[in-house]
Amino acid sequence: MSMIFQSYALWPHMTVAENVAYGLELRKIDRATIKQKLAAILDTTHLGELADRYPGELSGGQQQRVALARALIVEPETLLLDEPLSNLDANLREEMRFEVRRLHDEYRYTTVYVTHDQSEAMTTADVIAVMNAGKIEQAGSPEDIYDRPRSEFVARFIGSSNVIKGKAIDEAHLECAGATLRCTGGKLVAGTEGAVAVRQHVVRLWASKPDNTENVVPGTVVRQVFLGASRDYLVELPDSSQLRVVASAAENIPQGASVWLYLPPDRCRVLSG
Repeated sequence: MSMIFQSYALWPHMTVAENVAYGLELRKIDRATIKQKLAAILDTTHLGELADRYPGELSGGQQQRVALARALIVEPETLLLDEPLSNLDANLREEMRFEVRRLHDEYRYTTVYVTHDQSEAMTTADVIAVMNAGKIEQAGSPEDIYDRPRSEFVARFIGSSNVIKGKAIDEAHLECAGATLRCTGGKLVAGTEGAVAVRQHVVRLWASKPDNTENVVPGTVVRQVFLGASRDYLVELPDSSQLRVVASAAENIPQGASVWLYLPPDRCRVLSG
């Protein structure tokens, strides 16, 4: 099995075309085949117009595309990308994560992509394996990992989750901050400490107490930040625990105000540990 470890570094004294073709030259591929493969990969990675430039004349994103083209042209069975976008600024990282996914879909090579950036993982992966202390905590599709985390580590690492702890009343109900939360996605053990995860953006925030108080917890706003399209609230519950809530920008509730939080039962996911 051939495995390529994608390296960001390019040979500065070689042109883009020479850098990309380097792996084929080492394998002593005939000139006609190299020319054909080079033209195809430069076209796919949108580097054709840059073929005669040197790495020092390229932007960070262009250099990264050259490195990917150099790895892909030799047609590896497995491509290992180890934090490939870590040296790029935020805008380039966002652009390149979609480019990595596009190239994967184009060539269909098995790719192992190592990253600490959850947005990169969600964008590029068909299967995500979340690792903690050298062990896989959970593996599954991006949707499965995000919507159905099994452990506190996964819930906090992928996406923005509140982890709520309390005493289990039965297999589906948790007592927390004087309220009873109905939960899903697993079974609690009555009489023991339990934990559930709920994403910050699914929590509904009300300025007045609702008539139906199922899965409703009272609290006090201790911080509110305007983010343009939304507001980020930090709400303290009666037991002094705190929950973050991402709400509409139109929902402007001042610091110190009393609020009520609705935690949808189907989004309160029981955690195993």
